[in-house]
Amino acid sequence: MNRALVIALKEVRSYLRDRADLAFSLLLPVAIFALMYGAFSGQTLFNGTAYVVNEDPQGVYSQRLIERLAEQDELEVSLLTRQVAETKLERSDVLLVSIIPEGFSAQLTAGWPTEITFMQRGNGGQEGQIVASMVRGEADRLSQEVQAERQVRSALASKAISDDQIETAVQNLLERERELPLVEVTETLLGADTSMVHQTLPGILAMFVLFAITMSSRTVVEERRKGTLERLLTTRLTVSEMFMGKFLAGTARGFVQTFLLLTLAYIVFRLFTPLSFLMVLLVALVFAAAASTLGLIIASVSRTDDQASWISVFFTMATVMLGGTFFEIPEGTVLHTIGKASINTYSIGAFQTLMAPGVGLADVSLELAVLAGVAVVGFILSRVLFLAATGGR
Repeated sequence: MNRALVIALKEVRSYLRDRADLAFSLLLPVAIFALMYGAFSGQTLFNGTAYVVNEDPQGVYSQRLIERLAEQDELEVSLLTRQVAETKLERSDVLLVSIIPEGFSAQLTAGWPTEITFMQRGNGGQEGQIVASMVRGEADRLSQEVQAERQVRSALASKAISDDQIETAVQNLLERERELPLVEVTETLLGADTSMVHQTLPGILAMFVLFAITMSSRTVVEERRKGTLERLLTTRLTVSEMFMGKFLAGTARGFVQTFLLLTLAYIVFRLFTPLSFLMVLLVALVFAAAASTLGLIIASVSRTDDQASWISVFFTMATVMLGGTFFEIPEGTVLHTIGKASINTYSIGAFQTLMAPGVGLADVSLELAVLAGVAVVGFILSRVLFLAATGGR
């Protein structure tokens, strides 16, 4: 066992001294996470452009509608003439255009029905449909305000109050309602936080740890091909000790990688309490052990360096896709059922759960049990295959 520890420590030191290895396993995931976080954090889920043809340019209500649309942070308003709009639709430069008809304001003032029409290419596209919904919503609110003004005017027709005073009073009341509504809508989060950090960090962590450890299988194959393993066996070192050294080295490598990345997340994003940080490290250790056995299985069944590389890439990408690494797989689907066979499903699930406040190891008992089971079964299988591949004694 002491000789196995010596081999493991030697390989870990070699890993920490290899700048290329460190850049791949530490700097690259940090850089990717920083790019994703910078690209999406703090932004709304939708940003679009409302292309509008205003055929009532002097109308009060048409201008008010356009101003309301422009006030929305996630929406940009682009005014077009009808001719330009038709040309852009014909060329598919835009997929949906909102048209405010001539006399729009006058008809609203008189209480006559009017409508905003949409010219669209095909179904208008996903962005166009969202924009159309937002335009309808603002138009409905504007219509309700106009009706409220007309009803107030009708009720105060016998009073010596000017239309401007009535309009100002109604607008003030409506503005107060928008700022301090009588009915407020609040959101209650069930389960883990769905912020960008919680969504992406566990996936990046699991993917790179698994990829780095499985890719290290190429090194074992290369050592076997060059006869390095055979020369080691001429010493007092046994195949079992060599296998244990490789297993411990892979586990330590994966754990060091997760420890450094999680520590960075702990310092920068304040994701954990000291207790939850320790619990996450425990999951990371079990995950690294399971990943280490998978890397040794790949090394044992591969005959060439290229085989080890291709099997590692295919296996990692399959687990990434099936495990819902960067997107949530809807429950009840075939992919969700197949994804239960992916180790990433359980490691990411455990990481995300422990990032939420007020949870403990009992909340990830299933995930932890599956990862431990993979580690145990993988250890037994990889040891048998390793002994067979090296002609063990």
